[in-house]
Amino acid sequence: MVLFILVALFPKIILGQTETYSVIKSSFCSDKYDEFSPVFYKEGLVFTSNRNQGLSNHLTSQNKGLFKIYYVDTIGKAGLESTRLFSKNLTSILNDGPVTFNKRRDTIYFSRNQDVNGKLSTLSSIRNKLGIFSAVLIDGQWTKIRDLRVNNEYYNVTTPCLSPDGKKLFFASDKPGGYGGMDLYCCEWKNNFWNDPVNLGPAINTKGNEAYPYINQSGKLFFSSDGHPGLGGKDIYFSIYADTSWLDIVHLDAPINSQYDDFGLVADSVMNEGYFSSKRDNSIDIYHFKTNFHQLFYCHNQRANQYCFKFTDESKIPIDESYLQYEWSFGDGTKTIGRNVEHCFAGPGKYFVKLDIIERKSDRIFLSKSSYTVELKDIEQAIIKSPSYAVVGESISFDGLNSYFPGSSVLTYSWSFGNGELTTGSTINHSFKNKGEYEVKLGLILRNNKSGAIFEACTSKQIKILNDKQEAKAIDSKVIAQPSTPNIFNYDHSVIGNMYSVEKEVNPETVFQVEILTSKTRLNLDNSIFNNVPKKYSIREIRLRNENLYSYIIDEEMSLMGTYSTFNEIVDLGYKDARVRAYTLEDPAAKDLNTLKKVFGVSADLFFNTNDFILSTAGTQMLDQIIGFMAKYPLVKLEIAAHTDNLGSAPALTLLSQKRAEAMVNYLINNGVNSLRLIPKGYGGSKPLISNYVEADRKLNRRVDFTIIR
Repeated sequence: MVLFILVALFPKIILGQTETYSVIKSSFCSDKYDEFSPVFYKEGLVFTSNRNQGLSNHLTSQNKGLFKIYYVDTIGKAGLESTRLFSKNLTSILNDGPVTFNKRRDTIYFSRNQDVNGKLSTLSSIRNKLGIFSAVLIDGQWTKIRDLRVNNEYYNVTTPCLSPDGKKLFFASDKPGGYGGMDLYCCEWKNNFWNDPVNLGPAINTKGNEAYPYINQSGKLFFSSDGHPGLGGKDIYFSIYADTSWLDIVHLDAPINSQYDDFGLVADSVMNEGYFSSKRDNSIDIYHFKTNFHQLFYCHNQRANQYCFKFTDESKIPIDESYLQYEWSFGDGTKTIGRNVEHCFAGPGKYFVKLDIIERKSDRIFLSKSSYTVELKDIEQAIIKSPSYAVVGESISFDGLNSYFPGSSVLTYSWSFGNGELTTGSTINHSFKNKGEYEVKLGLILRNNKSGAIFEACTSKQIKILNDKQEAKAIDSKVIAQPSTPNIFNYDHSVIGNMYSVEKEVNPETVFQVEILTSKTRLNLDNSIFNNVPKKYSIREIRLRNENLYSYIIDEEMSLMGTYSTFNEIVDLGYKDARVRAYTLEDPAAKDLNTLKKVFGVSADLFFNTNDFILSTAGTQMLDQIIGFMAKYPLVKLEIAAHTDNLGSAPALTLLSQKRAEAMVNYLINNGVNSLRLIPKGYGGSKPLISNYVEADRKLNRRVDFTIIR
């Protein structure tokens, strides 16, 4: 018994179908023989047929010849006599076909029995399974016939289809492990061979039989099945692969599908016209179809363009909002105060969004918190311009001219009104005869102006049809709930770029510095530009490699708010370009010193007894770590400072802090640290981290500090 994929009949009557397509039997088909599975090739079609033209004396039980591969030129009027055998080299003594070609048309993949050498009586066995073979075109001849590694002697592999890019091969197989009968599989071309086939899954395959896959230029899959609900026998279905799965299948409308077996479809990229096989006229024939009204597949709900968004700050860096506040600027001339705000842009465009921490009393920028560009785009979609509701019998205007596909031109507009009625045109009027809710669809065929590629788009919109004007007035009086405002980062038509965020830069090795100025060239520290800097501040130079700048700083703290008083003082002294910046320590010594301060703390209340300069046990433990640090980095010179709150006279507080600084330095000297590497400094209450209004704040101001000055 010769194996081949044929279709079974399951009659079913079609009632009330709108003729989406016009169908006519191809003139090159016969009434006596079968022709099926056309594929486009050069100026015509290659197809499979069992017409007997003296090629073999072998006949089937229906007195028809074995299946062979034929070609017909479809330019002009192609008749039965214009068909010819495609290639003698590809002709075996058993069945041959269907076929598929690569884009250059110099490689063919075709189905036939796996063993074709020997006596027909021996080869015509149920054990001689179908497989897929390839051949290449050399000097006008198809040669180098090879079987594919997907073939197997225990099951059939047939009806191949190559994707337009040549990287995927789809086929049908009854291999074990499927969903039942014949299933569709796909394998990919990787590392110069076809990898293992993958079942297309339950969205495509059923307990029945799926076969005859076809992938068009836009990657859409057409296939036949007798397992999905249809009109009878095998019907033709459609699906596309989106994200990680195949979408729910769509049944092609009559008269492509019928109560008979319909399969083996090929078409252009947008289904304007094509061919398919059907057994609706006693024999299997190839039919040509043209689309009257485009069947609208996978329409998306029409969306409104969004211009209003939420802007939020992570706030991982705490600030004292009694002194500071958040200020957003949106690149359109508007600013808004608040940590989490909402803003509406005028429309699509590119905007520069910036979040600054500003001082409340002066509006000066304290810290540039974050910045990024927002490119806001309108949604590319077919747009249905119409009322959302109307009255029975009322003429409604539907307009598709606002559809937005920049760089492309609309070729056709197709409308479906959800009641079986179809029409075409960019603007049309339509009325509904009955009350209800209707899903109106607008489908477009478009051409990319640059590449010339043709593609489709479809949008749907719900229209409510009411009985009378009173119902319409009742709807008008209702308050319609507004959709929630999305976060700018969650909107799928905004592109965020050039992102800068202090929050993302902060890590355990980050400190906050008061920078009084930057320079492209290196400045001497005795430059007159620094004359107004109080002597209590030590000016340090840092090279900002990423910005190709020299930064001159006068304070460095582990917390942002610790820089506030220094920033205020230096700005008031005329350094208007001063700012606070987050800086990630790069120098190994600076990193180690910062870690010591975080681990052991810098509270003067831990280092000394109240109003005393005698070191406590905790104080000497920290200083012992400093001794090890100085030994590890023999070139480091340290300023060792003590600070107080404001409770008491300034001279007394300065004296206390100086004695505390000297006590720490003396401890280090007595334990082997060179005195030339240490500078004691008592600041009293002149450099508070925060106001001294409450004891909790005063405790923060009572501190010691260790600063690398060389």
